[in-house]
Amino acid sequence: MRTHRIAAIGGDGIGPEVIAAGLQALDACAERDGGFRLDIEAFDWGSDYYRRHGVMMPSDGADRLRAFDAIYFGAVGAPDIPDHLTLWGLRLAICQPLDQYANVRPTRILPGITSPLRHVSGPELDWVIVRENSEGEYSGVGGRVHKGLPEEVATDVAMFTRAGVTRILRYAFEIARSRPRKLLTVVTKSNAQRHGMVMWDEIAAEVAREFPDVAWDKMLVDAMTMRMTLKPETLDTIVATNLHADILSDLAAALAGSLGIAPTANLNPERKTPSMFEPIHGSAFDITGKGIANPVATFWTGAMMLEHLGERAAAARLMRAVERVTADPALHTPDLGGTATTAQVTQAVCEALRGDNI
Repeated sequence: MRTHRIAAIGGDGIGPEVIAAGLQALDACAERDGGFRLDIEAFDWGSDYYRRHGVMMPSDGADRLRAFDAIYFGAVGAPDIPDHLTLWGLRLAICQPLDQYANVRPTRILPGITSPLRHVSGPELDWVIVRENSEGEYSGVGGRVHKGLPEEVATDVAMFTRAGVTRILRYAFEIARSRPRKLLTVVTKSNAQRHGMVMWDEIAAEVAREFPDVAWDKMLVDAMTMRMTLKPETLDTIVATNLHADILSDLAAALAGSLGIAPTANLNPERKTPSMFEPIHGSAFDITGKGIANPVATFWTGAMMLEHLGERAAAARLMRAVERVTADPALHTPDLGGTATTAQVTQAVCEALRGDNI
């Protein structure tokens, strides 16, 4: 039997709740499939760990994760700890040392969910957003001088390297090539950011020559928000910088119905290090402990993890179960306008998995 070692990091807020739900569904997947098992090791890293130890995770945390096949991550962030400490202390402290440079965020409207766009019924919105996950404004380059004085200066430098931009654009073209429409949109802001973004545009044109079968265009990020909202059917695969894609993917999730359904994969495409899979909704402390967090994003994220691990049949089975459950309005959590609980949705997905005979 195939065994996959999974590091489970619930993290903060609703993270532990949805990761627990996700592990239930993954166990049901493995049981239903019968050909693999998941060896889960849980890590208590996060804001509670910070309050006890003064750090979000041990200094050797990223190295300890190298022994696993994948990482299943919940959320990070707490109201009483500055966001830059939590993000840089945990999520980025994993993504960057493990070179998870491709952040992949699929977006589509699941059965039973209504988009806030009145002219969109479902098929018009089916995207994959590829986010560069290691450079840009998230590089950590910059600083503050004369702190607290009237002449204080703070800088954050958006770092772009030819190697980093080339590899993410090539990966995005490969994703576009793998999809039926073979269509890619490159998003930058080269009219205002005349160095790094112009280099992005130039490299995109260079890489495009390797993919003559992929149609591509480019958009300025501000115009892209309008296109996503007014002409979603014109888009398929989208690639953008770390910051731009971070913002655009939240917009995409909202247009698809809820942040509570949106998955993410932080990938090292060459598989030299383990990749990390997480829902994008964040820690959501306003609903923590109420039992109403939407676990759908975590299930979809789990399906992406199974596919990455080579368990494609199980991944497809999990997504069929998710779609059967979202199609029933009685199983919608409050973010989707319903009253269902996390436990009810999880139980329904597990039952759908066990009853799947395809």
